[in-house]
Amino acid sequence: MVNLFRHNIPAATLLQLLIEAGLFFCAVFIAVKLHRHAATLTEPAVLAPAVVFAVLMVCVNGVFGLYRRDQQLDFVNFVARSIVALFVGFVVAYVVFGALPYGSIFQDVLWFTALYALAGMVLVHEVLLLPLTRAVFPHRILVVGTGAEARAVEQCLADANQPNLKLMGFYALEQSAAAAAVAPHRIVARGWAIDETAWKLGVNEVVVAVREQRGGVLPLEQLLSCRVSGVRVTDIGSFFERVRGEVPIESLKASWLIYGDGFRQGWSRGLVKRTFDLAAALFLLVLAAPIMGLAALAIALESGFPVIYRQERMGARGRRFMLLKFRSMVRDAESNGEAQWAAVGDARVTRVGRVLRRTRMDELPQLLNVLKGEMSFVGPRPERPCFVEKLTEKIPFYAVRHSVKPGITGWAQVRCSYGASVEDAVRKLQFDLYYVKNHTFVLDLLILFETVRVVLSGEGAR
Repeated sequence: MVNLFRHNIPAATLLQLLIEAGLFFCAVFIAVKLHRHAATLTEPAVLAPAVVFAVLMVCVNGVFGLYRRDQQLDFVNFVARSIVALFVGFVVAYVVFGALPYGSIFQDVLWFTALYALAGMVLVHEVLLLPLTRAVFPHRILVVGTGAEARAVEQCLADANQPNLKLMGFYALEQSAAAAAVAPHRIVARGWAIDETAWKLGVNEVVVAVREQRGGVLPLEQLLSCRVSGVRVTDIGSFFERVRGEVPIESLKASWLIYGDGFRQGWSRGLVKRTFDLAAALFLLVLAAPIMGLAALAIALESGFPVIYRQERMGARGRRFMLLKFRSMVRDAESNGEAQWAAVGDARVTRVGRVLRRTRMDELPQLLNVLKGEMSFVGPRPERPCFVEKLTEKIPFYAVRHSVKPGITGWAQVRCSYGASVEDAVRKLQFDLYYVKNHTFVLDLLILFETVRVVLSGEGAR
């Protein structure tokens, strides 16, 4: 993992991104050189279009989820997404190139540029990325513990799809009472100290995956020896935060939140976030005004007025506000007065409402909530007070998510599906805690890019 702007980026993703940016850059040069324009253009004249195409395609690929490590794409899906991304990039690049010097030349060779770029992407993905990642960013991990927590670390590494991360084995603690939950052949030979084991296996990181650490269970001197010799020592909470972008509730302790890094909410961060919210909300309101007008008309024609649905939600610091949405359900959807989570295939959703929910257009009126300062563009989704009260009683640290403004979209919304139960709320809270702890402007931009992908794919819509 590489930490950039307080957000952990998988080494494989960073390497793929850098290589593909270079491929897109070179594809423009190759297309120009091979198709009889070498004498017309000097190399400096090709530089700006090549940079534009590289930046554009990296952003488009990100929108289409080609840099996500938690979704393992097979060859067919990878090529299909790459072709769609290149088509979108082709259209945008064609327009942009028209405004650049010698733009017609770059437009003429854009088909060849896209073809070379696609060939390079497939080659990198299928042949080069795996061995290069292991060679450039090798990272060997030793897990201390053999119980359920250790098994969770093993599963996390299996799901992470990061080829440079290699689990070397599990170190069994003599004084631990936890039953072994890992395969016996994965437990390293007994008789060595932890620091000696780390040295013999060439370990880069030791992950402490033990629930009960009091009573002399952990050999602290051996862990300190690892630390001072350059081997990273990590607790399970920090490991999950770094690798999966979430904070696991089952292993979370108040002391980790209190003494750990993060939760920075200075005035400069607030100023940047509020300025961006105002500018983006005003721009999108103007841009989306015709769509919002059509949506309001469709709702009125199908099921009458009102077209805007107002619902009380919990905001930052526990302040309540009225959240605005286009009405996607029948009127009096909760006629019995009991709050209900939306379900898959909910019969209360109208035909127009299904389209609005599928495309997320029902959320557009919340731009007004952003302008009023009740919400931000990015943050934990606001819940209804009645749900908040129940969830706070059942889920530890649930109230922490209210330390920042709620958002139209958020880290939990782009990493997992719609929540409609206490179990789903726990899963989403783990991502919300990661955001609250690590939120930066760069992470907000990443979430907005991911939101475009979610909207285009219709993920999690109900």
